[in-house]
Amino acid sequence: MKVLVAGGAGFIGSHLIDALIDKGHEVICVDNYFIGSNKNIQHLFNNPKFSMYEEDLTDFEVLKGIFEKEKPEYVFHMAANSDIQKSALNPQIEYKNTYTTTFHLLECMRIYDIKKFFFCSTSAVYGDAHGEEMYENYAPLEPISYYGACKLGSESLIHAYSYMNHMHSLIFRFPNVIGPRLTHGVIFDFIKKLKKNPKELEILGDGLQTKPYLYVLDLINCIMENYEKVEEGVTIYNVGDHSSTSVTDIAKMVCEVMGLEDVAFHYTGGKAGWKGDVPVFMYNLDKIHSTGWKASMTSDEAVYKTIEAVLQK
Repeated sequence: MKVLVAGGAGFIGSHLIDALIDKGHEVICVDNYFIGSNKNIQHLFNNPKFSMYEEDLTDFEVLKGIFEKEKPEYVFHMAANSDIQKSALNPQIEYKNTYTTTFHLLECMRIYDIKKFFFCSTSAVYGDAHGEEMYENYAPLEPISYYGACKLGSESLIHAYSYMNHMHSLIFRFPNVIGPRLTHGVIFDFIKKLKKNPKELEILGDGLQTKPYLYVLDLINCIMENYEKVEEGVTIYNVGDHSSTSVTDIAKMVCEVMGLEDVAFHYTGGKAGWKGDVPVFMYNLDKIHSTGWKASMTSDEAVYKTIEAVLQK
């Protein structure tokens, strides 16, 4: 099968491409390297099953030309601005890279009669539920970040396009995804800060922010086990693990793996690390577990493995 992966040079997208090619699919990658990097996919440049378009998904005419030429059978939408703090300073980043890319991909699918779609959504669509367990049909959905809002808006577009055009769409809402090729986030930031000053570490918020962290290859395995099973309409899954890790515990783990002792932690204060941050959340995972998939790593195990991967870069 020929598939198109939008945002395929990114952290998650590049791992997905590896898995799709391993399964024998022909992959068309479209990425403008806004967050992604050619380092993530350069090992594929000579692979006959891989084609790369360094193009902006918000350029509709260019994207339409790619669809006209390649005629993919399945579209995986992995493109977005995943750096929530960055878009907090400039909301247009989310409108362009998260919402507009979704509309353009769906419109190309409508024009060229493509029926199969995967979208990587986020726990941020739920907003701050104050630790209440969140099911896929949890309501009301009240995102508190521009990122979450544009992801939720994208989900709405997917529902409409799927209904109007008989599409088979799969949406995964996942939490913090970590692992090899990570480029930002709390683990990345802590390592960077401690390399600069191994005696003290600034921690945003009160350090009690506690979330599930999902290892990227667990997420990819879940996608690969479910992307061909979707019925007409929209299917939504929460994807993650029941365990979680606090920001302070991540700081301790980073110090441990780096061999640092007596590091002074300095907290900026407040329950959230930044405006739009959800300090605590908890998923209900019954629906995805009913498919037979479960994460192979706990949140803590994923954090430890990611720290080691980032330090080896």
